[in-house]
Amino acid sequence: MNNVDVIVIGLGSMGGAAVNALAQRGHSVLGIERFWPSHDRGSAHGGTRIIRQSYFEGLEYVPLLRRAYTGWRQLEEQSERSLMTLTGGIYIGDPQEETFAGALASAQHWGLPHDVLSSEEITERFPAMRPAPHAKGLFEQNAGFVDPEATTAANIQVATMHGAELHFGETVLSWTATKGGGVEVVTTRGRYGADRLVVAPGAWSERLLGEVGAPVASERQVVYWFAPDTSAGKPSLADYSVGTQPVFIERTDGNEQVFGFPIVPGQAPGVKIGFFHDYTPTDPDAVNREISEFEIAQMQSRTLDLFPHLTGRLLAGSTCLYPSSPDDHFMLGLHPEHSQVTVATGFGGHGFKFVPVVGDIVADLSTRGRTDLPIGLFSLEREALRR
Repeated sequence: MNNVDVIVIGLGSMGGAAVNALAQRGHSVLGIERFWPSHDRGSAHGGTRIIRQSYFEGLEYVPLLRRAYTGWRQLEEQSERSLMTLTGGIYIGDPQEETFAGALASAQHWGLPHDVLSSEEITERFPAMRPAPHAKGLFEQNAGFVDPEATTAANIQVATMHGAELHFGETVLSWTATKGGGVEVVTTRGRYGADRLVVAPGAWSERLLGEVGAPVASERQVVYWFAPDTSAGKPSLADYSVGTQPVFIERTDGNEQVFGFPIVPGQAPGVKIGFFHDYTPTDPDAVNREISEFEIAQMQSRTLDLFPHLTGRLLAGSTCLYPSSPDDHFMLGLHPEHSQVTVATGFGGHGFKFVPVVGDIVADLSTRGRTDLPIGLFSLEREALRR
């Protein structure tokens, strides 16, 4: 059993970024993934994921987002792939509701360029949208989307270029901390040793992390692509598309928060939209991938609150998994019992935009035992996780 410097369990979004960061720093790395590269069994698929900086989830995230944007451009250059498209982003809600008010607070605190728009101004600028009359929107130009499948492939590509050894189609059965301060990992194919371990298990957190991963709920999530009605007198297809329509998040009058994307060239010719949370816990190995007629009707009804002419048929639908922590903040740090083990999980539905900076943080933690980046919000021992 030959030792490497670091083993990484899970080669999805965060594990792939960690393998890449570690390999580029000159460490010998073994990455192990139960599925295939850029698979659709977890959280890193669906063609688009929102990227934004006016972050209503908390002021603490913005410095990490700034670092992530630099990382996205670097990954594009290294892999020679197009990953990030800036379309602008609009966050709509009641003036005091978190979606708008939190985004405004982040933009003002960090001096991010932004425009505050009334409901009428939103429709004037983005003709397909009809928010509630009393709603307000924060628009930021420096927002858009990233391609999740291409991102995962890019991290794998660049990590391999820098010497990482990656195993796909291999399931981790167990890992143990050894007396000498290292780790041993047992899989369906063999037994491996390393000085340090990174566990980036996504929806399989409890199975691979026990009590440490138990707070993570594996949540079934569905996204939909609806066709607009572009008949005479209604917004045109261009009004829903990249170039006019930005990415969006909306919650008004206490309804369920939704997020979505413009029509993207090369993808289903409809607007992609979903609920921010579905609140349906699931076994990650027995996910219901079928989308019911009730779910479709519920989503389309909610969609009409914002897009009154998005009344065409469902063009496509997709299910994925959100590994969410109880407070929706990430779980990122050293294992409380084994300092040679770094944990990266609980990224839920809003973590993908942080992929490059999480890779750097995990590489810091697993090789130096600390990071200079601000991650106090993500402590594995915070009160919300103990409850």
